[in-house]
Amino acid sequence: MVPASTRRTQDGTRQDRVCEDQGMDEPAHADDDEQSCPLPPHGDDRLTAQLVAGLAAIADGDGAAFADFYDRTSARVFGLATRVVRNPSVAEEVTQEVYLQVWTSAARQYDPTLASPIGWLMTLTHRRSVDRVRSEQAATTRNQAYGASELGREYDSVSEEVAQQLEEERVTECLGSLTATQRESIGLAYYSGHTYREVAQHLDVALPTVKSRIRDGLIRLKNCLGVNPDA
Repeated sequence: MVPASTRRTQDGTRQDRVCEDQGMDEPAHADDDEQSCPLPPHGDDRLTAQLVAGLAAIADGDGAAFADFYDRTSARVFGLATRVVRNPSVAEEVTQEVYLQVWTSAARQYDPTLASPIGWLMTLTHRRSVDRVRSEQAATTRNQAYGASELGREYDSVSEEVAQQLEEERVTECLGSLTATQRESIGLAYYSGHTYREVAQHLDVALPTVKSRIRDGLIRLKNCLGVNPDA
């Protein structure tokens, strides 16, 4: 969070410390708890008073006051946002979000006894910027996790298809080791979905003969595939 601190000058007057875009040599980081705040130049009292009055007018819905407040402060907001998010396009979005917050609710919540307008505005900006960085990081993590899971599923699917194809090839080869009558009987029963009785009628043979052909054919097929015949 960007603090707005104060100090006393030699003559006892109160002087706000505010975080400004100018003069900050080190870039800000998303996990910073505080930002260093260089002292503003002397003579800012008039500007501070104007911004305080502007925020009061914004709280009453004054659009002109909002436009003036934006013109006076947006460069600083954008500068701090850029330092945190490290992306000008994202910083523009953060800047818009900050001023939308100022217009809709924050101006009514501002207390000039607690912070200068600039210090208060920089606090809002820093919070918004950090939230955006964390949101982007979370989205990236979710996308990476999703991509990894999808890649794993795709790999599993390919593996299953290959295994199935190899199994089908083995079955085809083993079917070739059966007699013609066994192969025909098993084909009608297991691939065409006929009952044993329907197979017997189709081949015009006795039902016990069909059952015997199919049983003997399945035993030979299991042996060829390496399956325990008793399984």
